[in-house]
Amino acid sequence: MAKKKYYVVWMGHRPGVYTDWESAKQQIEGYKGAKYKGFPDPAQAEAAFRKGFGSYLQKSIGTGTKKGSGSRGSSFPSTDKIVGKSISVDAACSGNPGRMEYQGVTTTSGQRLFHRAFPLGTNNIGEFLALVHALAFLQKQAQPDLPIYTDSKIAMGWIRKGKCKTTLARNAKTAELYDLIDRAEAWLKANTITNPVYKWKTEVWGEIPADFGRK
Repeated sequence: MAKKKYYVVWMGHRPGVYTDWESAKQQIEGYKGAKYKGFPDPAQAEAAFRKGFGSYLQKSIGTGTKKGSGSRGSSFPSTDKIVGKSISVDAACSGNPGRMEYQGVTTTSGQRLFHRAFPLGTNNIGEFLALVHALAFLQKQAQPDLPIYTDSKIAMGWIRKGKCKTTLARNAKTAELYDLIDRAEAWLKANTITNPVYKWKTEVWGEIPADFGRK
């Protein structure tokens, strides 16, 4: 059973703290520049709302001086505070398997950098592909040190191994998806990871900025 969450809407139709996702969703849909986060604790949510989005963001953002070694075989590092200049990735799946999509956004502004969708996939595959997409994207942008955030330990493990360890059937319905998986694995084999990959601490920071908001 999913843990209950409390949703802070700093900027929306009616700012406040909401005890269910549907109520919070009504406040942000159609509102340009909406700012919101999910929290596991009501007191934490109330405190974040009182302090305001700006205060919450500044408290969460750090300098991110700790970097990874850039090799798949070593453990990825972690940070106590959010590195503001970074990319966040996430995936969503309607059913598992089901319609899957993933995206990458700038962590501070939420600006979308890339997005892909497939008629059939799994959440773990989406998280894996999002990470590889971010790594390849930053390589092309000549940004070898920019951090990437993900909330998926499984995807981080697959990246270390250089292999998408899915059990999803490979057939006509998943042909396009598996073509991208093959390309992602080939990219990992041919390239060295230089960008730090950090685990997003949802229990402390709320939902990852790339979250699709399906709760």
